[in-house]
Amino acid sequence: MQTVQPLDKEIKKTVLKEIIKKLHEGQPVEDIKKEFKMILSHITTTEITKLEEELIGEGLSREDILRLCDIHIQLFKEAIEREDTLAPVGHPIYILMKEHKLMLDMVTSLSELLKDGTSVPANLIEDLKSTECHYLREENVLFPYLEKHGVTEPPKIMWMEHDRIREVKKLIFLDFEMFKESQKSDIVASLRNNVNELKELLASHFYKENNILFSVAMRLIEKDEWTMIYKEFVEIGFTNFYTPELWKEFVLSSPKNTGINTATDIVFDTGHFNLNELQSLLNTLPFDITFVDSDDVVRYFSDSKDRIFVRTKAIIGRKVQQCHPEKSVHIVNKILQDFKSNVKSHEDFWINLHGRLIFIQYFAVRDKDNKYLGCLEVTRDITEIKELKGEKRLL
Repeated sequence: MQTVQPLDKEIKKTVLKEIIKKLHEGQPVEDIKKEFKMILSHITTTEITKLEEELIGEGLSREDILRLCDIHIQLFKEAIEREDTLAPVGHPIYILMKEHKLMLDMVTSLSELLKDGTSVPANLIEDLKSTECHYLREENVLFPYLEKHGVTEPPKIMWMEHDRIREVKKLIFLDFEMFKESQKSDIVASLRNNVNELKELLASHFYKENNILFSVAMRLIEKDEWTMIYKEFVEIGFTNFYTPELWKEFVLSSPKNTGINTATDIVFDTGHFNLNELQSLLNTLPFDITFVDSDDVVRYFSDSKDRIFVRTKAIIGRKVQQCHPEKSVHIVNKILQDFKSNVKSHEDFWINLHGRLIFIQYFAVRDKDNKYLGCLEVTRDITEIKELKGEKRLL
């Protein structure tokens, strides 16, 4: 029997890129699968990930990659499904995959209930709202760790899909509020269609993460890093409907010695603090702050108990552009460029979030010689402040 010699890594990548280009040109998937069947039998998820990175580096847009992702999955399905069970019970990847199953089951149940169009339990909608923490854990913990290991494009593509999922969920929540008041056929139809769209989105998205992204993560991320990931997962929290099993290998690591003598005051021009006082003060401020240095690297965030936007220690050392969805990166870059060129010193935004008015300000941080040191983000809930009238005085 003739033995097939392993293909050179670079040749295999070249062939894979040719496959994607053929797909992009509209050639039938089944024809391509037949043509490249032998090569596909040796495809790994890591190679698929590197392929995406290279194609984007060569000029293919993330939107093109996202549009092709479903075809990638169909094309590579046989190779992907050879993967073994990824993680033990309680491991961060196990938690994410378990949530995937429960979330898809929940949306499937909601879809079944809407076939009759008579009733939708409010607790199902509340459970669906609680799934936001799932995406926040991926975006703020898992993705940064993947980026540290050189995997940058797949997390961006997954984040784009997260945003699409959020858009559809928002439509479902709006439909449900109208559904509670009236079960008119057009309202029921809209709710049913949006739930079915979400079901399809989740099925496709979860398949990609379970079989490609998570497999790459398990191969690259070190054991001690998984311990930190687990800890930060716990800090962000979990859904209403799933409390993860304890990961047996998780051991809380003891705090590292920072080399700072907390008995020594930190002296400023206008006063002084010891380290404990300064940290406690920053965490007590009635607003959240995040500092990005002159190289656009996240260096610090305050850790107040009622923080408006999620921050985790995983973002420290991360480029601020990677902390935002792709669609808003150009705005971030414009603000920073204006600060660096001294065109502006601050920029203000305000948004409505869960019925609260949130005021977001960005300030250029400069030293006494007007040298740019970085950007300070200040975020505050001003809902009650906006309603203040008259005076309340100490005297």
